[in-house]
Amino acid sequence: MPLRLLLVRHGLSSFNKERRIQGRDDLSNLSEEGHEQARALGRSLQDVSIQAIYSSPLQRAAATTASLLEAKGGQTPGPVFDDGLLEVDLEPWSGQTIDELKQGSTEAYKIWKQRPMELELQRRDGSSYKPLPELMEQARGFISNLLERHPANGNDTVLVVAHNAILRCLMLVLLGEPDHGFRRLRVDNTSLSIFNLRPGENGPQVQIECLNSTTHLQPLPEKGKNARLILVRHGETDWNKAGRFQGQIDIPLNENGRRQAAAARDFLKDIPIDRAWSSTLSRPTETAQIILEAHPDVPLTQIDGLVEIGHGLWEGKLESEIRDGWSELLDTWKRAPETVQMPEGETIQDVWARSVRSWGEIAGELKPEETVLVVAHDAVNKTILCDLLGLTPADIWAVKQGNGGVTVVDIAADPGQPAVVTCLNLTSHFGSVIDRTAAGAL
Repeated sequence: MPLRLLLVRHGLSSFNKERRIQGRDDLSNLSEEGHEQARALGRSLQDVSIQAIYSSPLQRAAATTASLLEAKGGQTPGPVFDDGLLEVDLEPWSGQTIDELKQGSTEAYKIWKQRPMELELQRRDGSSYKPLPELMEQARGFISNLLERHPANGNDTVLVVAHNAILRCLMLVLLGEPDHGFRRLRVDNTSLSIFNLRPGENGPQVQIECLNSTTHLQPLPEKGKNARLILVRHGETDWNKAGRFQGQIDIPLNENGRRQAAAARDFLKDIPIDRAWSSTLSRPTETAQIILEAHPDVPLTQIDGLVEIGHGLWEGKLESEIRDGWSELLDTWKRAPETVQMPEGETIQDVWARSVRSWGEIAGELKPEETVLVVAHDAVNKTILCDLLGLTPADIWAVKQGNGGVTVVDIAADPGQPAVVTCLNLTSHFGSVIDRTAAGAL
């Protein structure tokens, strides 16, 4: 079992409701709605065993931790309040409303929204500092200390309750600090993000199991003013279940895969969907068709650019059969996928090029008010998401895509900003906040 980190943002606070800057100051309280959000998350975690709990000492986070644990029930350790989880220091702005800040510090606020690493502020004592680089250093220290207490070769599940900016920084540290990553992520009140860590040659191997799940409150986080894309991996096939490499062989959904697609349909039934795309293979096409049963007037377009990676001579084989003929190459595929040319097949760069191009073509033609569905495959979804997160082909194992899992991407309102991965790999519509879908081959 991996080291599992459950990263939770505090519930709705009094300053959140008033749209005021909170930062590191302890001026706001958890609202009653925030308490209920925390209790709802706690109930969703009742079947999850937790070995350690770390919380920011600020009262909005500490109160979230208390309400969450009360609703979760069962035996849990007491929380450790850690200053490494304090929120970003925005001392000169603390207590101001967003509107006041926009009017009084127009240029600085613009830098914070567009180039946050460059923002420089002045403390009351006259000293200058850069809030986000300081926070990144704080995040590095917290992760380092956490891994000393909970090594990646253990099997602890650790709950971390903190704040918007520090949680994004923790995620970026875990992911190797991708370029412009801070604005690529979204962290809502009482959202749950799950990161799995396993031992690796050069430090822990990190996998995002899910990101910014608020399914204990509503199916999806609220849509902004621009277009939204809902990315889904197809339902399970018999070859997924067996761990057989299927690639571009046209294996249909099995009965469980159809149930997963139907669960995704029910999960998304009240979400407006205007258009839909899928890979030309039958397993994503049928998944899309089942989801669209709740949206019968939505047209479905199939495109070749979203077809799964071509495994070449590996297709149709179990991992044990591949190891008999390509043991070294299989190990390299698991360790350094960006260096592998599949025997008579594709490279991950080949898939990256066509999938990201297809995604860009879809996104580029959307109107701001539109929400669209895209259904594809494991490797295709991983390359798209790595690109959106600022990662590289070497990082495809850092993104989990469960069969029937739902991911949401929102196009930024500012054309100069990257798209936001609003939530990733939601699988709670199968009955658990933990992804228990098949761990089969691509």
